[in-house]
Amino acid sequence: MTIRILAAGDHFVQNRLFVDALRHEVPGDLDIRELTLPWPVEPFGRVGEVDEASDVEEQLIEALRDVEICVTQMAPLTRRVIDACPDLKLFCVSRGGPVNANLEAATEAGIAVTFAPGRNAVATAEHTLAMLLAATRRIPQTHADLARGEWRGDYYMYDKVGPELEGGTVGLVGYGAIGRRVARILEGFGAEVLVFDPYVDLPGKVSLDELLTRSRFVSLHARATPETVHMIGAAQIALMPRGSVLVNCARGSLLDYDALCDALESGHLFGAALDVFPEEPIPAGSRLLTTPNLVMTPHLAGASKETAAKAATIVAGEVARYVRHEPLAHRANPVPAAK
Repeated sequence: MTIRILAAGDHFVQNRLFVDALRHEVPGDLDIRELTLPWPVEPFGRVGEVDEASDVEEQLIEALRDVEICVTQMAPLTRRVIDACPDLKLFCVSRGGPVNANLEAATEAGIAVTFAPGRNAVATAEHTLAMLLAATRRIPQTHADLARGEWRGDYYMYDKVGPELEGGTVGLVGYGAIGRRVARILEGFGAEVLVFDPYVDLPGKVSLDELLTRSRFVSLHARATPETVHMIGAAQIALMPRGSVLVNCARGSLLDYDALCDALESGHLFGAALDVFPEEPIPAGSRLLTTPNLVMTPHLAGASKETAAKAATIVAGEVARYVRHEPLAHRANPVPAAK
């Protein structure tokens, strides 16, 4: 029996990665169709009732005609798509969370939705350390000066140099797959690591206030939930020692960005590094574009060749389990009740 699959890749998790992984992992006769989405050349956004998706509902509906399985990163599984594609039974999202899928509508239609947890843990951990060092050692600013032909000796002045990681205390807010890897790397630097995470059982973990008070460096790794919105605001930043460094490579909703800008402008924080933002792309006129001692990258902490390959492999594994009638490992919506 031929299994019809749509590989709806993009310019990061490419269709060739999906196809290679599917051919390697999935038994049987596969009819794999391809649709290339425009991300990241064109930013994702809200499509219908789902977030962080490519605006390709029409193309997706056409490509999913008579298709049972879709593997993708950015395709929008909206109620409109679901209603137009009655043959679809499995929708595999190759990212850490299926925010581009309407889980309620999928469950009602009997469509299983899966995701790919941990695909970018290594890349994000490494990027976090790069951002921490870049902010602490003023690497982007000094590079920009040199590129303009300016050799500035004043960066060597005592009040302008940053602290060392060795012997310093680093606080990790969140201790999931990424936070644990960051901790392991930091221990190699000789840093003391403090952890706040109410959802893990870890000996020696501390309260958020204690972590902020004791840490010269703070890195955010918590999940985005209604409870974690602006969990780091003006009051929390004020607890950090003067001259501290704050890094956010997790989610924009965790941090009050106006409070961060205030702390950088006042000199309370030595520096900060951000890969995620409250609005992406950053709008013109944002304070973030003019605040001093701030290092920024455009939400690419998880971007590595290995991340893309792992993403394709994880979803191909789910397709293989589906074909073999095995339980799915990373299902995001409930199994429909037996009738």
